Amino acid sequence: MLQLSLNSESPLPLVDQIVGGIRSHIDDRMLRTGMRLPPIRSFADQHAVSRFTVVEAYDRLVALGYVTSRRGSGFYVSSRGQTPNTEIRSGDMVGQLERAFDNAGVMYQSLEDTSDRLKVGVGWLPPSWMDEEGVRRNLRALARRADLHATSYGTALGYRPLREQLRVKLADFGIAAKPDQILLTHGATQALDIIARTLIQPGDCVLVDDPGYWNLFANLRLYGANLVGVPRTANGPDPEALEALLKEHRPKAFFTHSVLHNPTSGNLSPATAFRVLQLAEKHDFLIVEDDAYGDFHPGPATRLAQLDQLNRVVYVGSFAKTLSADVRVGFLACNPDLRARFSDVKIVSCISTSEFAERLVYLMLTEGHYRKLIERVQGRLAEAADKTLHMLERNGLVPHGEPKGGMFVWAEVPGIGDATRLASDASEQGIMMAPGSIFRPQPQPSPCIRFNVAYALDPRLERYLGEALPRIVGAF
Repeated sequence: MLQLSLNSESPLPLVDQIVGGIRSHIDDRMLRTGMRLPPIRSFADQHAVSRFTVVEAYDRLVALGYVTSRRGSGFYVSSRGQTPNTEIRSGDMVGQLERAFDNAGVMYQSLEDTSDRLKVGVGWLPPSWMDEEGVRRNLRALARRADLHATSYGTALGYRPLREQLRVKLADFGIAAKPDQILLTHGATQALDIIARTLIQPGDCVLVDDPGYWNLFANLRLYGANLVGVPRTANGPDPEALEALLKEHRPKAFFTHSVLHNPTSGNLSPATAFRVLQLAEKHDFLIVEDDAYGDFHPGPATRLAQLDQLNRVVYVGSFAKTLSADVRVGFLACNPDLRARFSDVKIVSCISTSEFAERLVYLMLTEGHYRKLIERVQGRLAEAADKTLHMLERNGLVPHGEPKGGMFVWAEVPGIGDATRLASDASEQGIMMAPGSIFRPQPQPSPCIRFNVAYALDPRLERYLGEALPRIVGAF
């Protein structure tokens, strides 16, 4: 039986006392890997505390990586690997800005500060779906800390406790990364920019998903990259098409989504992942795996970084989609030599990232509520996706597959060669859409549109589709 000494008169909250006591038992090997913690009810009865207090303490231990939650079974002590505090030598920085490319029109529409515009084409959740009160609560808690340095630069790699926490998060995905292999950034966008700035020179061939992330395409063109699209299937990049393209091109890198692909919400299959990694090894190119939406996936998923263990895969993540777009905290993880090159580029391009923001994210991850927030959003997205699919089908659109999570439905408008005309017409009616052409590398015409299910149930969208589709499709 787990014995802890709790003091209800102590200024230290009971939750903190429970977390600290169990952590000490695990660190001292009094509780060993695989051992089951007492059930919540029996722990509460034994120590005369509320079950809510025990639930919060156990959730914090899960967030810190000390404990694993098994649905329907209980909480078990996790296996915690060692993370030596070693610094990695710096490498050379390569890459420079060669030319400008302006493809920001869609982003300007997305960021317009207008309450009456329906933004069904944006790539993020409505603010009301996110934990704004949690952000405010942790801001207040952070501001009260005596060790907060609110006027200083952050460190080169970013706030180390957050990088330690990210080691735990990546381990949950089966990705082994030491804290010094992790570089904190201003969101996934800056992480991708640092990678492109470091690796890409004018004229270099770069492989991208087709369809894929349109803002990345514009960014790669800033550095003079020659974009070559790899056709996307329901199981990920088409391996046969990729192999054929590799006979013609010698790419520097392949930028791709594995989990909840933007814009289709598809997921990478293990067989496809294995074949893509084989081809990367044979043809000697890096893979940049953007996992900005991965936390919205409701279960286990295949990631290239998991199979490759950061040998030739650079893994990119972000909390802008899940915690706060305004805080802008992201990261990349890679092998030590690449991390050294990327951190050099970060230093000369922006000096450091915001330690204040990084400490805020750390608090929100370790207070134990992040997992519950994500589960709640996953449930809302699944319900919204189901209703969106039925709404689109009622109005004659053809969804490409049924999303297994995430916020996007990729749907075709039958009888139209290019959905840009529909998106343009919708914009005049106060509805911002994301036509398929912007998700093509060149960009080529596409009959598809990406719908954000968190916005798509607004009655204005169905009314518009019912009126506009017969009119616009009939004109073709």
